[in-house]
Amino acid sequence: MAQQKLATSAVRAGINCDKHHGAVVAPLHLSSTYSLKGFNQKRDFDYSRTGNPTRALFAEAVAELEGGSHGIVTSTGMAAVHLLCMLLSAGDKLVIPHDCYGGSYRLFTHLAKKGNFELIIIDQSDDDALAEALAQSPKLVLIETPSNPLLRLVDIEKITKLSHDAGALVAVDNTFLSPILQQPLALGADIVFHSTTKYINGHSDVVGGVMVTKDKALGEDLAWWANCIGITGTPFDSYMAMRGLKTLVLRMKQHQENANVVAEFLAQHPAIEKVHFPGLPTHPDHELAKRQQADFGAMMSFEVKGGVEAVKRLFDNVQLFTLAQSLGGVESLISHPSTMTHAGMELSAQIEAGITQSLVRVSVGIEDIEDIVSDLASALDASQQ
Repeated sequence: MAQQKLATSAVRAGINCDKHHGAVVAPLHLSSTYSLKGFNQKRDFDYSRTGNPTRALFAEAVAELEGGSHGIVTSTGMAAVHLLCMLLSAGDKLVIPHDCYGGSYRLFTHLAKKGNFELIIIDQSDDDALAEALAQSPKLVLIETPSNPLLRLVDIEKITKLSHDAGALVAVDNTFLSPILQQPLALGADIVFHSTTKYINGHSDVVGGVMVTKDKALGEDLAWWANCIGITGTPFDSYMAMRGLKTLVLRMKQHQENANVVAEFLAQHPAIEKVHFPGLPTHPDHELAKRQQADFGAMMSFEVKGGVEAVKRLFDNVQLFTLAQSLGGVESLISHPSTMTHAGMELSAQIEAGITQSLVRVSVGIEDIEDIVSDLASALDASQQ
């Protein structure tokens, strides 16, 4: 048949592939080891850290959605970030955005302190800063767009071209949008990665990561390292994440529909100083989002009037939104980036990135939109009292 649409590929992942019993849904292979046919005669799989049938199917499914050639499933999203570092040696330079996810920032800064590589931290939307960084011949450039938690965007295609001209590989964190809403490899990137804990699994019951490369040889090299350092994902988590993958397109549609309403509501609420959401026409990167994304996503952040005390009152009064880290699940979550997701960043680095004490991040779930807005409305009203 003709090239399948994303929704079809997501649903059909692993369907009717069981050659032994004809199971429609791909079986879960929990075995840690596999027999050889004979002396030095390996089968497709020999040890589950190296390769596992369930994990392999999930890797292939995400690679197909991202339009890549090789998928690698890791134990966590941060394991995927760490895997990127295996491409770097002492003296190599890595360029990262100044406002990236706090866990990534913490890992990169601490590994750089150990001398694993040299780190260049810049505002990637600043053309002069980007040009200066690329003039130093980095080996790898990391892009995170939209950024966590301020939802800033950068032009993947432009930065990728400039980076390639400078001899650098480009890796993109696509966690906030999933393969359904953004395709970094099609925009020129070499590597795309996700925390599958988030939208890909979508039910807040799996911790995992995945990396997809455009080039097969690069993917095989990274897969070798994933096995070598022991960060490959478990079969059960792969099974669960592939189950979540089948409803990804449907979930993203509802997430998006709800997020658009929430953003409009927040933009008009008197308790809100500013809303960070690319779907709003007032967002400085709105046109870029329309150009490089299929839609705007369901993550947003906002500044609450009254500072951190108002934020505390807001959290005390939400009932539907759960105060918790993570994102991308069917349930709505609310968090305080400074003390939660980005607590690993020094306060000075938070301030430099624009993360204030009054900043609140929300992951808009798929509950009924009237209930979502009602919960935010009453809690925001209470925050100002």
